[in-house]
Amino acid sequence: MSVNIEMPKLSDTMTEGTLVKWHKQVGDSVEIGDVLAEIETDKATMEMEAFDDGVITEILIQTGEKAPIGAILAVLNGDSAGAPATSAPAAATPAPAQAAAAPVQAAAAAAAPAAVNSGERIFASPLAKKVAAELGVNLATVAGSGPAGRITRSDVEAASSSPAKAPGASNEAAAAAALAASIKSRAASPTPAAAPAAAAPAILPVAKAGDEIIQLSTMRKVIASRLLTSKTTIPHFYLHVEVDAAPLISLRKQVNDQAEKTHGNKYSVNDFILKAVINAAQAVPAINASFAGDHIVKFNHVGLSVAVAVEDGLVTPVIKEAETKSLLAISKAVKDFAARAKEKKLKPDEFDGGTITVSNLGAWGIESFDAIVNPPQAAILSVGAAIEKPVVKNGQIVPGLRMNLGLSCDHRVVDGAVAAQFLSEVRKLIEQPALMLL
Repeated sequence: MSVNIEMPKLSDTMTEGTLVKWHKQVGDSVEIGDVLAEIETDKATMEMEAFDDGVITEILIQTGEKAPIGAILAVLNGDSAGAPATSAPAAATPAPAQAAAAPVQAAAAAAAPAAVNSGERIFASPLAKKVAAELGVNLATVAGSGPAGRITRSDVEAASSSPAKAPGASNEAAAAAALAASIKSRAASPTPAAAPAAAAPAILPVAKAGDEIIQLSTMRKVIASRLLTSKTTIPHFYLHVEVDAAPLISLRKQVNDQAEKTHGNKYSVNDFILKAVINAAQAVPAINASFAGDHIVKFNHVGLSVAVAVEDGLVTPVIKEAETKSLLAISKAVKDFAARAKEKKLKPDEFDGGTITVSNLGAWGIESFDAIVNPPQAAILSVGAAIEKPVVKNGQIVPGLRMNLGLSCDHRVVDGAVAAQFLSEVRKLIEQPALMLL
């Protein structure tokens, strides 16, 4: 029996993947758990494992090619005997009574309420889809027993034999009658529902001779989609504050001088800022929340998303339960994230669980900026560079080292007073950095 190897969904935002490398070739034997290939998603390059034993008989997607989730990448002969993959037997010709009932079944299906769709693709083998179409089974109602929850032919046949899944002819006729009545009622209605307004067409550039066309990577597509969603569905507001960075810079130097004599880890300014954000989120827990339609989720733990720049854009791996981490653990985690992000070796679960994000452009000399909220989170802190400038202290103009912080918030979750309280707490910890080491 042949088994299709499909493009898996390796991250929550993945819609397609790029085949980076095949570890198995046509004719190679495969066992469950073997690494078949490396797949590049919108976030990282990950290994794809086998869910069946057998022999690779065909490879359909070559190295460097892209494919959507669910696309067939290769074919595996599940008999493990090396014989050519066999096609599924042709379905029997339906009996006259079955053929006559087809229009009624179609009407019943149209009249039935739409199945709840979670937005996820239904994973089913091609044979299961074919049998489901022949038997009139809605795959959305079938629980899969195959690898990774895939729906098999036997699952469809079992669902078809269930009374709940296979209504009798009288039920089908009733459904068809209900459909006809519904159509007649809508036709007679004097006030039909107005059609939704069409979206304004996008204004696109026209490339001219000499212009370079750069195809969007999977990551770039996802970034574009998520940021568009954020700016068009989340009511942003922004707060800014300038802080005295001199105490933090001084403490960092002292800590690094001592660290060289012990564990050798070198702390960055950003490490201290991340620690300040974690502590401030604990002090002002209302900021550590998310909008969920008809309610707000206030998170018990701080999942700190750290923005890391990579070649194709930006990724935000998460330090989970960050409030339990020491400054040293945070520093090492960020260094590890940055190194593996550039190699696209971060794992899918390392992007899950973020509750607040920090984006720091200080290393590029940017003094201040407004970041876009990272959905479904409610706040993101933007950090600028520490700049030497004249400041007024005790009525005198003296040299100072100043840093701009910006806070972008989802106004459905966070009010101005809460955001101001949180930003004030971050400021206090940066200006009195010893407090975050207690």
